[in-house]
Amino acid sequence: MQNLILDRPLVAFDLETTGVMIERDRIVELALVRVEPDGSRRTFRSLVNPEVPIPPGATAVHGISDDDVRDAPVLAALAGEIVAFCDGADLAGFNSVRFDAPFLENELRRVGCEVSFADRRHFDAFHIFCRMEPRTLVAAYKKYCGKELTDAHSALADVEATLEVLDAQIGQYDEVPSTSAELHTFCNPDEGRFVDRSRKFAWNDEGKAVFAFGKYKDMTIEQVKAENSGYLSWMLGKDFADDVVKILRDAIEGRFPTRS
Repeated sequence: MQNLILDRPLVAFDLETTGVMIERDRIVELALVRVEPDGSRRTFRSLVNPEVPIPPGATAVHGISDDDVRDAPVLAALAGEIVAFCDGADLAGFNSVRFDAPFLENELRRVGCEVSFADRRHFDAFHIFCRMEPRTLVAAYKKYCGKELTDAHSALADVEATLEVLDAQIGQYDEVPSTSAELHTFCNPDEGRFVDRSRKFAWNDEGKAVFAFGKYKDMTIEQVKAENSGYLSWMLGKDFADDVVKILRDAIEGRFPTRS
């Protein structure tokens, strides 16, 4: 560490999980690096058997499958070592304030280890990134076009600036394609994965529609109807988009979407 001045140990950490639902999903890998004020460091890394199947969508993100964790320790066997590793240390991560820290706390409590990181100083590189490099059209116009957007939030000014930014991005990055078809694919990497426009349902590897959110995430619509048909009816009473409503009505009548 060349710039950060430490007055006590710092533990940077990252989790790979079965999903993003803190109350429901499980850890499949974690890594921690502890840096002491004198600059010395040690690491801890382990795969974790989540004791539940890893959804294909999660494996596609981090590359960890059920086979990889079959013989890995469960979290309960690692909890004591994790807590000891973090003892007396500040915390750091990337988007860890909102995700990794509460996720790890919840998982440790689930296995009987009462721990709280609320009293720790916590440094989040993602928050610094967002504050120092704002993800707004004004900031993008300045970065890519070298101009100040003086009439921001005027619809026409925003559209004109967006066109300039888009063209400048294509010119700046070799990875960004310049043809329309290739650029569409680049900007929509998940196209074809979801059944509906609002992304409430996704296709699984078998070509069946599964829930992409909520307590039945990764379960097929057909399975949910069989186990709790009232849930589909309950959803119909909520404010979902028309294509979601059609999927629900069809499912209640026994017609389920399949990927052609």
